[in-house]
Amino acid sequence: MSDSLLPESFISHLVELRGRLMKALMAVLVVFLGLLPWSGQIYDLLAQPMMATLPAGTRMIATGVVTPFLVPLKVCLLAAFVVALPVIIYQGWAFVAPGLYAHEKRFALPVVVATTALFLTGMAFCYFFVFNTVFRFIAEVAPGSITPAPDIEQYLSFVLTMFVAFGTAFEVPVVVVLLVRFGVVTLDKLREFRPYAIVGAFVVAAVLTPPDVTSQIMLAVPMCLLYEVGLICSRFVRPPAAAEQPE
Repeated sequence: MSDSLLPESFISHLVELRGRLMKALMAVLVVFLGLLPWSGQIYDLLAQPMMATLPAGTRMIATGVVTPFLVPLKVCLLAAFVVALPVIIYQGWAFVAPGLYAHEKRFALPVVVATTALFLTGMAFCYFFVFNTVFRFIAEVAPGSITPAPDIEQYLSFVLTMFVAFGTAFEVPVVVVLLVRFGVVTLDKLREFRPYAIVGAFVVAAVLTPPDVTSQIMLAVPMCLLYEVGLICSRFVRPPAAAEQPE
């Protein structure tokens, strides 16, 4: 390719990237508008684990003037992003796929699918299991003289932090497989690194989760188990020297 064609090629890539981003944003916007009439019900669903542990007749509070309006919109936008995630990932895949070799496409597509599935699994695990356990534990150890009244904006911030923490932590198998696939470290070394990985999981859990032992353990233990899953999956991955041999 001549130098005179490089700017034109670069601009064409930028145009295609803009088109892919616009399609992804449109998918989120369409889903958001479709869910907008039920934004209040979506927030109620998100708040259900907390509400289940509050005393009878207790509700959450809103300390801001426009908070009761903005917080459900933020939750609705989050739900729209999750629902539109397959379209977003497809647009990203469609942009990078033409520049990949055949063996790279065969490897990259499962990684993209696994990354998305594991992140959503981490969010679901956090919502259905971690929230119920943590909120119930907090309610049981709280002094009887205290009447809990969580603020909806602080609750949303807490939920988003936990979703990101658990969704990211559930990506451990993908990270392990990529390390082996690209030759950064061998599978035997990762097995020897297991004790340090366990300690690291508890350190990461202590940093990402609130300062209570319950949530830290419920994040660290799945990370340790997922590390083992990554080791098992790495057995079926060829390192670069083997992957680059002609078939």
